Amino acid sequence: MRIYTRTGDSGDTGLLGGGRVRKSALRVAAYGTVDELNSALGWALTLVRDARSRTRLARVQHDLFVLGAHLATSPGKEGRKATAVPELPRARVDEMERWMDEAQEELEPLREFVLPGGAPAAAALHLVRTVCRRAEREVVAIADTEGVDEHVMRYLNRLSDLLFVLARLENVREGVPDVAWTKDPGRDGEGDTPGSG
Repeated sequence: MRIYTRTGDSGDTGLLGGGRVRKSALRVAAYGTVDELNSALGWALTLVRDARSRTRLARVQHDLFVLGAHLATSPGKEGRKATAVPELPRARVDEMERWMDEAQEELEPLREFVLPGGAPAAAALHLVRTVCRRAEREVVAIADTEGVDEHVMRYLNRLSDLLFVLARLENVREGVPDVAWTKDPGRDGEGDTPGSG
């Protein structure tokens, strides 16, 4: 099977279920960002040392592939049979909430804003979280014009929360403090930088 098709050379691409759109379309941007999110998560998983977190985030990777397929599917038209794509696990949002509740038992209560950083895995998960937030914004933009399954938005919203909590958990497990935001970290670049000292 050839990887290249040459069909997108003019700047458009095919959707699952038929139809072609410009690669600049909101829908293409959204499922492209979900692909980026999945790739960033795959990289972060090479740094995460906690076995339970790795197992759970690997499940999320499979979910994101399905979520991307939903976004890449042409919106249903009256009289046309809907394209069959795997179902996004409806119970996963509740499951992610349970995972967060478990993790919170190990974490100190959050009393200040936390900057991305700390242990390498924590910093990576914070980066993945920001990609997740961007994917969520792009999906909301589609929902405003074409409509999107609300479960997709709930999933991405809860996933970004989970990534934040797991980043903090990585810091705890590695014995590295969260990087707290301070109003005045030092004038003219003076003072310690996160991770120094």
